[in-house]
Amino acid sequence: MGQLPPFLAACRRQPTTHTPVWIMRQAGRYLPEYRKVREKADFLTLTKTPELAAEVTLQPVRRFGMDAAILFSDIMTPLEGMGVAIEFCPGPVIAEPVRSAAAVDRLRPIDPEESVPYVQQAIRILRQELTVPLIGFAGAPFTLFCYLVEGSGSKTFTRAKALLMSEPATATRLLEMLADTVARCLEAQAAAGAQALMLFDSWAGLLTPGDFRSVALPAVRSILTRLRSLDVPLIYFPNQGATLLEDVATLPADVVGVDWRMPLDRARAILGPGLAVQGNLDPTALFAPPAELERRVDEVLDAAGPAPGHIFNLGHGIDRRTDPDAVARLVDRVHERSRRN
Repeated sequence: MGQLPPFLAACRRQPTTHTPVWIMRQAGRYLPEYRKVREKADFLTLTKTPELAAEVTLQPVRRFGMDAAILFSDIMTPLEGMGVAIEFCPGPVIAEPVRSAAAVDRLRPIDPEESVPYVQQAIRILRQELTVPLIGFAGAPFTLFCYLVEGSGSKTFTRAKALLMSEPATATRLLEMLADTVARCLEAQAAAGAQALMLFDSWAGLLTPGDFRSVALPAVRSILTRLRSLDVPLIYFPNQGATLLEDVATLPADVVGVDWRMPLDRARAILGPGLAVQGNLDPTALFAPPAELERRVDEVLDAAGPAPGHIFNLGHGIDRRTDPDAVARLVDRVHERSRRN
């Protein structure tokens, strides 16, 4: 068996030749080649056309030499298979939010090969083209719950949190259904060839530590436990989750994504040596002058420390106004600064 690629080795907390780097939303509107593809197809068409999804997934790997690719898709994709109608305007909008026990009853289990075959087809195409590992992903149950109940994006998701308080049994049932849906989709992605799986919990930071422990954590734990037998690295990203890391440390994950609000040395101290970390440059650092950007990259690398198990990333998704040259500078700096002879 040959040596693992740097990204997969870092996920396993094994030594690497350099710190691997990829960035959240690395396939997107900041790239001119992506915008050119978007002239031919809207966002939903792009996600549902395997050849186009594969093409835009490949674009940042070709341009920047990323150490991993992440499938171009959307966290809302599985919900259509459950019977939820979604539009993007440009964010997700659900005309009939799920706000009652009856609405939960109307949702149906998902069969990924029937409901989202294009996701697996894109993965199969990519495995023929890529020379770096491919990450599959899904939204975590609480984050999907927020959109389903609220009906659209929000800064506070008050309706969603209100359902947690007013109808806890209904909320729990919905979270359990979402956990099953997410697990099925990620199992299908791994079967199609995804080499790592990531759960995005974009709105975990809205919860108190106690509510996170009782509401969001059980659903995430059930997914990760179910996926453990797949023998692929499992990554969990609780956005704005600095206050949640003690509980996150108990999950059967391999890697924890950390946003920019907590230095990686502090995060690693809380998470312990059994977990790798991913992150955590502030995305707006890409707007800084070159010398300042490089200083901030070095700061993240220094905070991560010399122990194996660090994947360099942004602390959240890249802004669409970012100059691609800044991304190239970031990737080159990480590779040069972390190279181990």
